[in-house]
Amino acid sequence: MPGPWVRSLAVYRDRRVLSIVFFGFASGLPLLLVGPTLSAWLRDEGVSLTEIGFVTLVGMAYGLKFLWAPIVDRLPLPFLTRRLGRRRAWLLASQAGLIAALPVLGSADPATPAGLRAVVAWGLVVAFLSATQDIAVDAYRTEILDEMKLGAGAAAVQFGYRIGMLAAGGGCLIVADLADWFAAYAVMAGLMSVGVLATLLNPEPAAPPAAPVPSSAARDPLRRLLLRAREAAVRPFLEFTTRPGWWAILLFVAFYRYGDSLLGVMANPFYLDLGFTKTEIGVVSKGFGLAMTLLGTGVAGVLVARLGILPSLLVGGVFQAASNLMFVFQAVVGPSLPALAATIAVENLSGGLAAGAFVAYLSSLCNVAFTATQYALLSSLAAFAGRLFASAGGAVADRVSWAGYFALTTVAALPGLFLLVWMTRRFPPARRPSGPATAATTS
Repeated sequence: MPGPWVRSLAVYRDRRVLSIVFFGFASGLPLLLVGPTLSAWLRDEGVSLTEIGFVTLVGMAYGLKFLWAPIVDRLPLPFLTRRLGRRRAWLLASQAGLIAALPVLGSADPATPAGLRAVVAWGLVVAFLSATQDIAVDAYRTEILDEMKLGAGAAAVQFGYRIGMLAAGGGCLIVADLADWFAAYAVMAGLMSVGVLATLLNPEPAAPPAAPVPSSAARDPLRRLLLRAREAAVRPFLEFTTRPGWWAILLFVAFYRYGDSLLGVMANPFYLDLGFTKTEIGVVSKGFGLAMTLLGTGVAGVLVARLGILPSLLVGGVFQAASNLMFVFQAVVGPSLPALAATIAVENLSGGLAAGAFVAYLSSLCNVAFTATQYALLSSLAAFAGRLFASAGGAVADRVSWAGYFALTTVAALPGLFLLVWMTRRFPPARRPSGPATAATTS
């Protein structure tokens, strides 16, 4: 008889978990096409570095997706919502839009002023559609899985996401080298059909009961519209603030990966200062490191299935904090490739473990009536806090040794862990919120 940990691996045999790999692929594919791959194309066409820097601001759409997440939560799409359901309708609409927009973006000629303006315009369209797909994918993944499989879902979406980024990074460059940039972007548009097939072949998550509309509002179209707008934009926030310890949850979301944020922003400068070549950094940190990250997220899925989300968060957080000490070891050893491989292995494995548990935790916080909006808000808070905390990393690193800096990043991870332990005792975990929307019941 297999042991309980081996049996926990069965979570990855669930058809719903496996399907999320393909949604992750479709979600990760467009990201680089308006980021590093777009930068490579523009430079290949002789565009200045200053202009490239401004053009890549189109990717800001990913950080602002919480602004239109309420629309994805509430607005039905003509014909599609009735046939596919609220989640798959938005998935298919955004995927179809990307399939149409990517070849148009690739057909522009950035070597001319008019062509560069077209790249910016269509880059914004692609980024908006891609961010919209991300909103729908996160909501779909959260709603289709029960709580014990959220960790496996986080691992699955990360695995697909990374493969999609690999296709849009290395794959797109190879096609451009063999043919041209239009062909490269057209091939990427074709690969988006993976997401379309996943949308069409998989079930729609169960929708929460619709909120009743007061009879007075039913007779007043303007009032009905205002109630729906309030339901979409305000109710997700109000519902969240009714939960015990909601303010502690927000603090925890902001601080859980504090130490990792400080480490990540200074990792590459640290490698270069030690004397590693760019090739060594790329092969070990990006190639081998990616494999370790995926392994870590896979382990997170098993831990969540076996232990639950909060214990998995604690295990991931402890390993994540301890792994920063490997960089202290690296600073003492110096430019040793075996030491670098060990450092990257421990740090990325621990980081993947913590990230997988964290994504599962964010998903578990979402009420299925407002999944898209609440997940977009929580993930945006985590991302914003990470960037804000990381911005201080350089100033600290300038004033201490590398060993001292990475020791401080370990200490910086402790507040999140203490807060997690306190929250677990003060506000014991409850079932994932799934109550219906009720804002429109007030007259």
